[in-house]
Amino acid sequence: MAVTDPATTRPPRTPCGAAAPHRIMSAFRHPGADRGGRVDLAAARRILVVRPDNIGDVVLLTPALRALRAAAPHARIELLASPAGTAVAAMIPELDGVLTVSPNWQQLTAPADAAGAEAAVRAEREVLDRITAGRYDVMLVFTSFSQSPWPVAHLGLLAGIGTRVVHSREFAGAVATHWVTPPPDATHHVDRSLHLIEAIGVPLQGRTPSLRIPASAYADADDLLADALAGRPADHRTAGDTVRMRAMAGATTATTRLHRSTPGSAPARPTRRFALLVPGASCPSRRYPATRFGAAAAAIAASGLPVLVAGTAAEAGLVDEVVRSAGSPDVRALPAVGLPVFTALIARAAVALTNNSGGLHLAEATGTPVVVTYAGTERLGDVAPRAVPCALLQVPVPCSPCRQLSCPFHLECLDVAPQRLADAALRLAAPGTAGPALSPSGVPAPDDPPSDIPVSGIPEEDRWLHIPTPWIA
Repeated sequence: MAVTDPATTRPPRTPCGAAAPHRIMSAFRHPGADRGGRVDLAAARRILVVRPDNIGDVVLLTPALRALRAAAPHARIELLASPAGTAVAAMIPELDGVLTVSPNWQQLTAPADAAGAEAAVRAEREVLDRITAGRYDVMLVFTSFSQSPWPVAHLGLLAGIGTRVVHSREFAGAVATHWVTPPPDATHHVDRSLHLIEAIGVPLQGRTPSLRIPASAYADADDLLADALAGRPADHRTAGDTVRMRAMAGATTATTRLHRSTPGSAPARPTRRFALLVPGASCPSRRYPATRFGAAAAAIAASGLPVLVAGTAAEAGLVDEVVRSAGSPDVRALPAVGLPVFTALIARAAVALTNNSGGLHLAEATGTPVVVTYAGTERLGDVAPRAVPCALLQVPVPCSPCRQLSCPFHLECLDVAPQRLADAALRLAAPGTAGPALSPSGVPAPDDPPSDIPVSGIPEEDRWLHIPTPWIA
């Protein structure tokens, strides 16, 4: 019998494919990634948080902002935001200020001519000047999986910001001081943001989005509700009231200094219960048809729960179409108001009905049960509410998640019967409704998925491109 010498015997090797997936990913990370270590935010004086996206994106950032404030109680924290995101900032007590920008790196198309190109260069230099003037110690760049942090991180480098923290799978040298490998693309947006700050040693302060609505916004919302639920027309107000309401819907300034509000509880809800229907969305591919929203509203109202329909000034025609389609005296339109008052209206509702857009996230942040016509533009788990009772209604389609602004087909993912919306809203509006949000498996059985939509062969995380890219030889 052969004798084996233990000193010269090699242990059996584990084939690469048999290793745990997380070990393989860790072994083959870029050598420049995940370096930099913890950041002592308690010593920071000025922190710039970057998220120039839509309303819902900023709302979903609030758990990360809470954690940052707890880790840096004495620092000035400012948000670099889009005009839409700026409107949310007044309801985020962790923020001290906001820089409102419309950056080139968030535009869908390049300038069409030389004049446009020159204007883009001037705008970019202005953003750099404003960031430099802020004298920030730390920059934290929050992104979705399809966005690059490097354009704004490079501005941070030029502005002299010493600590620049980003998520990316792309190499960009020393543009960031802390380049964090992001979590999987299917990670919920809240968890993705928290992953970034955990990587630099910031303890979490919960995962639920939250907003602090000013008492004045509640008062204005209650005035509107008293009129709408009593059937009084919006034009009965005095001249002073009209001026005040216009101010509520006014535009924000380019740079805003915020004052932290003191903690307080919301005033009591109105005695008469109602459903709030928000038919708008940030793009056409997420909008459930207005006529079908109208049919759902009519069914809800026929069951004894009045429905108020709300939107922005630009969505006035859409709001009117929903009300007209409903054909019910108990389905009424509300005038356009500013975002804090709009949020207070959602907080007052027994249930909200929204598309997969900003209204959904405002409902979760205010603790309002919500029915969502959830388009196939995103996965169910990307931004779904997790802290309030909800119903996510959609038809499964093979082209989801498409990441498209306009549907190239016929919105088959939103071919949901209006009665399903009404039934879900009445169930969630029932007094005593409580508990966690429904998981995707708890969504009512969908209609049969259409069979005439081609299945995309593009990987799910890249499907938003939709344009074949030629090989480079």
